[in-house]
Amino acid sequence: MKIQILGGGCAKCHALAQHAEAAAKDLGLDYQMEKITDMNRYADFGVAMTPALAVDGVVKVVGKVASVDEIKTLLKG
Repeated sequence: MKIQILGGGCAKCHALAQHAEAAAKDLGLDYQMEKITDMNRYADFGVAMTPALAVDGVVKVVGKVASVDEIKTLLKG
């Protein structure tokens, strides 16, 4: 599984990355974390607002820091 964090490196982007990593570890998932900071790549995902979270290239969260529990639900589904 590839977990992708889209954002320029702001505090919210870091928080989303930490929450996603905690969720994946809690679930015992085999995952790769990719942080995408290039604004040109955001358009490839159709994302206009950051931070954003994508799982295997599919955008799941845009413009907010999802909680660990919210991300667990997304990763399970």
